[in-house]
Amino acid sequence: MAAPRDPIFELSDDFVSAFSALSPIAASMAGVPGHHDGWDDYSPEGGEAALAFFRGYEAKLAALPPATDSWATVARRVMADFLEDKASTYQHLDNLADLNNIESPVQHLRMVFDVMDTTTPAGWEAVATRLATIDRPMTQYVAALREGVRRGHVAAKRQVAAALAQVRLNASDKTSFAEILTAYDAANVGDPALRGRLERGVAHAAASSGRLASALEAYMSDATPIDAFGEDRYARASRRFLGMDIDPRETYAWGFSEIAAIESAMRDVAARIAPGKDVASVIRSLQSSPEQLVPRAEDFLELMRARQQTALSDLMGKHFEVPEPVRRIDVKLAPAGGALGAYYVPPSDGFTRPGTVYYAPAPGEPFTIFSEITTAYHEGFPGHHLQCGLQVYLAERLSRLHRLFVVCSGYAEGWALYAEQLMDELGYLDRPEYVLGMHMAKLFRAIRVVVDIGMHLGLSIPRSFDFHPGEVWTGELCVEMLTQRGFIPADFAKSEATRYLGWPGQAISYKVGERVMLELRQEARRALGDAFDLRAFHEVVLGSGSVGLAHLQQLVRASFSASPAAC
Repeated sequence: MAAPRDPIFELSDDFVSAFSALSPIAASMAGVPGHHDGWDDYSPEGGEAALAFFRGYEAKLAALPPATDSWATVARRVMADFLEDKASTYQHLDNLADLNNIESPVQHLRMVFDVMDTTTPAGWEAVATRLATIDRPMTQYVAALREGVRRGHVAAKRQVAAALAQVRLNASDKTSFAEILTAYDAANVGDPALRGRLERGVAHAAASSGRLASALEAYMSDATPIDAFGEDRYARASRRFLGMDIDPRETYAWGFSEIAAIESAMRDVAARIAPGKDVASVIRSLQSSPEQLVPRAEDFLELMRARQQTALSDLMGKHFEVPEPVRRIDVKLAPAGGALGAYYVPPSDGFTRPGTVYYAPAPGEPFTIFSEITTAYHEGFPGHHLQCGLQVYLAERLSRLHRLFVVCSGYAEGWALYAEQLMDELGYLDRPEYVLGMHMAKLFRAIRVVVDIGMHLGLSIPRSFDFHPGEVWTGELCVEMLTQRGFIPADFAKSEATRYLGWPGQAISYKVGERVMLELRQEARRALGDAFDLRAFHEVVLGSGSVGLAHLQQLVRASFSASPAAC
């Protein structure tokens, strides 16, 4: 007879059900059924209830008997970290100033529709209900922002302006909510009454967005002109995204050393592509080359889909174990009006919704192949798609909370950036310009380290660095650095600078996470020598599910110290 499962797994199941009721948006993102027509309570009272909710589950977790096995121990730590992170948000009143250009209720209220079920009449009914009631969470959100003003806890003017532009778009005749109606028509559901509800719902969402825009315009006068979060808030924010504490000044200095190393590698690759030309000239030539430009979005998406399928076919069973449900991946355009770039949405529970890579290009700009190949591996396979898909799949070892709701950015983005380098090591960046594109992506992430830490801590640029030496970082210097040294288009650079200032600590998670992954791989190689196995190392890293980087270090080190066969 099998031993009974540790009680942490039952507590996790109970928490997932309760948390899904508390946060229907999170439930939709995770694909948990039962709440897809509801909304989170963004009001100040809703925030107080959420804090009590998370603290209550902390007490339940603390009351459990000792863990019975290693995976139960993992489940307990993951739940403890998740609860503390969520409770901290409300304890520090972050919900009362939760406003930025990429990851705040402003974006959640629109993005949630992109992950809802649109394959069944019931799914469309839920969409119609959410559209018809979207004024409620918007009104609650405005009440929270006003309470933040009363308590002296406000967002920065730069973030208000960025969010306001997004809300105004959704209040206009170009509202991205209209894309929902277009999708319904394309689905050929054939229910005139339901279509009428959706049409009225889209109009209601646009009108509600107009009222939200008016509220944000009024809020602007109370917002702070100060962008920087300061050292204490930055330490808390970076710990949230990394799952570990860092020395920000050591990490800042390391970021500059990474910039120097990557720029050196770029000069070497550029010399292979066009001997005698400097890196900037080579990149400009590639960016304007007809061979590298794809004007039509659908042609680009099909190219990226083909890359995903080739990588999956070649690498599964050889370098990675890829369960059948994880072999499904989609590539789509993101809704208009959001931050520029690419992002990934994991599969739903049960894989009824596949993992999806979304691209958000600058309006009217063509896609450039050489710099996007590495992004395909980062966002898709073997990057986010493999990591997130396995996490959803590993039900026998990971708690339901862990599988559906836990994402540590340092782990997720660190693995995805590591995956870019791995694909180069395995030969999948099969042209030197693709390798140059990978180095450009790495340089971009290294620049993020120095500008994110530098702006929020008010640090000076080292006098030994050949870019405004001795000057203190500002948003404007960040944009200049990204465009001049990072080869980023101006509109994208401005969007990025706003993102870093409104979402502190997340931007460094890519390179810091990759740093941890590479250091752990090197430690395993040294410890195991000829017994080191790369596939086994990857299985240990991916088999843990998303965990904080400090937790990952503990798990990986334990694996190769316990058994030479583990890695």
